[in-house]
Amino acid sequence: MRGFFFIVVTLTFFKTNAQKVFSVDQAYKADVKVFVVDNNYKADLLVYRVDAAYKAGKNDGKWFFTDAEYKAKKKIYFVDAAYKADLKIFFVDAAYKAKWEDKSKIHLLY
Repeated sequence: MRGFFFIVVTLTFFKTNAQKVFSVDQAYKADVKVFVVDNNYKADLLVYRVDAAYKAGKNDGKWFFTDAEYKAKKKIYFVDAAYKADLKIFFVDAAYKAKWEDKSKIHLLY
């Protein structure tokens, strides 16, 4: 019975920790303010946009953009300047390229 409880808790943690994000329309509604940089070396996080919720990563840069705020783990707001951002991201073209470049900011998406 104890093993079953451990498995349920572990699966629940992994499920709720998936990187499902929702883009809000006002900065005050966001958990994290994000700026998209023009080169990967300027980014804190390299992000790959997945096409299904089950493919979302566990704070590893694989993001699924939800269609409703309540479905998201984090609400983000895209700012128009790097100095306004909590996190700088760069969108990559393959899932294996998604990763943290600056791990000091990893706490922003937990």
